[in-house]
Amino acid sequence: MDKIRIKNLELFAKHGVFPEENALGQKFLVSADLYTDIRPAGLTDDLNASIDYGMVCHKIKDFLEQHTFRLLETAAEKLAWSLLTEIAGLKKVTLEIQKPWAPVGLPLETVSVRITRGWHTVYIALGSNLGEKETYLRNAVESLNQADGCRVEEVSEFLVTEPYGYTEQDDFLNGCLCLRTLLTPEELLALLHKLEQEAERKREIRWGPRTLDLDIIFYDDLVMDSRDLQIPHGDMQNRDFVLRPLAQIAPYVRHPILKKTVGGMLADLEHSQKI
Repeated sequence: MDKIRIKNLELFAKHGVFPEENALGQKFLVSADLYTDIRPAGLTDDLNASIDYGMVCHKIKDFLEQHTFRLLETAAEKLAWSLLTEIAGLKKVTLEIQKPWAPVGLPLETVSVRITRGWHTVYIALGSNLGEKETYLRNAVESLNQADGCRVEEVSEFLVTEPYGYTEQDDFLNGCLCLRTLLTPEELLALLHKLEQEAERKREIRWGPRTLDLDIIFYDDLVMDSRDLQIPHGDMQNRDFVLRPLAQIAPYVRHPILKKTVGGMLADLEHSQKI
């Protein structure tokens, strides 16, 4: 990925733990690596095809001068979020905020915080088999699109599927969506659980009926196993109701462990079901 670098932008702001820092202020130096696709601008010589680093410098200066934070960590986090959500074409940013006048009572050159934040591509499976099924799914899509740090990029058709596991229940309506998000996997999982709770989902029977079911299938190429979350979804390759809608919007996305595309996994599953 291409990068535009801003180094040691100097500004005067009021961030710090001590009251006098918030009142009097001090010097800060900010460096930023802006990750984007520079090729269109390089081929056309058109500034509109790139990111205007002069505009970014003023955004950084205005943001840090207009806000006051106790911690450099918070200043960096909030600034990164602001840049990523407001600047078109910015895919990832590395920020370093230096505090050369840090009041530590010892001689030093500077104290700094450095973070990297960016947009992630996530595929989420949706399902419902209680009440107004389509309404539950469409409300979930809209809620995700309106959530801070989230942008729904594409949504599959909603397909009627037979229940999986526990079969003594109504047919499901299933779909998948592609989401761009700044949230971590854990933060996204918490958001999905919140939306399920708002839909009054009850977890009484494993694979049982539910008003709304939201599962993370892929999160970039991440592979993780924790007590609460497994990515990629551990049983997706065996679930027709996941693979069919997912293949509509992401047929060539490759499973980071199985090394098969979504379309390939669907073909394998359909072949095994025929046998």
